[in-house]
Amino acid sequence: MEAVKDMESVENIQGINKITWKQRMKSYKRTPLSFILWLLVNVAIILTVAVLFFLIGYILVHGVPYLNKGLFALEYTSENVSLFPAVINTLMMTGLSLLFAVPLGIFAAIYLVEYAKRGNKLVEVVRLTAETLSGIPSIVYGLFGMLFFVNTLKLGLSILSGAATMAIMILPLIMRTTEEALKSVPDSFREGSFGLGAGKLRTVFRIVLPSAVPGILSGVILGIGRIVGETAALMYTAGTVAQIPKNIMGSGRTLALHMYVLSNEGFHIDQAYATAVVLLIIVLIINAVSSFIAKRITKG
Repeated sequence: MEAVKDMESVENIQGINKITWKQRMKSYKRTPLSFILWLLVNVAIILTVAVLFFLIGYILVHGVPYLNKGLFALEYTSENVSLFPAVINTLMMTGLSLLFAVPLGIFAAIYLVEYAKRGNKLVEVVRLTAETLSGIPSIVYGLFGMLFFVNTLKLGLSILSGAATMAIMILPLIMRTTEEALKSVPDSFREGSFGLGAGKLRTVFRIVLPSAVPGILSGVILGIGRIVGETAALMYTAGTVAQIPKNIMGSGRTLALHMYVLSNEGFHIDQAYATAVVLLIIVLIINAVSSFIAKRITKG
C-alpha cells in the first residue's frame, strides 16, 4: 500500500510540474511582450554557453598539439620556450597577493557589516572608495605600482612589487564580496549565538564567518582569476624576466605575461596557444579546489 501511495504521489508531482510548464507556456503566449522576453533570455543563455565552449575548444585545438616536454623544462631558453618558470612565478604572485589582500579585505568587511554603526560617514567613504578602485583600469595600477613600489620604495622590478600592486587591485573585489556574504547570513544566527552567551567576537568568527565562507571564496576565486590573467600592471612592476627568481625581490613573468610576450614577438605563436591551455587548466583546478574546500567547510 505504501508503494502504491508513493507512486501516486510521484505521478501527482509530475502532473503538477506538467501543468506548471503548460501554464507558463500559455502565459508567455498570452502577451507578445512576455514571449519576446522569454525568447531573448533563452537566446542569451544559448549564446553565452556557445561562446564559452567555442573559446575553450579553439584554445584546446590550437594549443594541445604543441604541448611537449620542452615547454616544461626547468630553465627557459630561446629553443624550448619553457613555461615552467612562468607557472612558478604565477603561483608565487598569486599566493603573495592573496596574503596581502585577503586578510585586509575580510577584516574591512567585518568592520563594515558587524561593527560600524548605521549611517556612519566612514562606511560610505570606504564603500565609495572601493567602487572607485574597482573601476580603475589595470594600466593605471601598473603606473602607480611603478612610481610607488618600484621607484619610491626602491623595491625594483620584483615579485614583491607586482604582488603589492595586485593586492591593491583585488582588495575592493574581496572586500565587497565578503561584505555581501556577511549580509546574507541570517540575523537569527547572531541572535541565537548571543542568546547562548557568546560575545561579539566569538559570534563573528565561530558563527557568521563559517556561514559566509562560500561567498568569501567566490570573491577570492575572482581575485585569483584577475591575478592570473593580468599583464599590463605586472609589466611595469614585476618585469618580464623568463626565469624563476631566487626570492621575492627578483623579477619574473607570470603565465599571462609569458603568453603576451610570446605572441608579441611573433616567433612562438603555437607555444603561446599551448601556454593558454596550461593557464586554462590551472584556473579550472583552482576553481574546483576552492569549491571543494567551500563544501567541506560548510558541511563541517
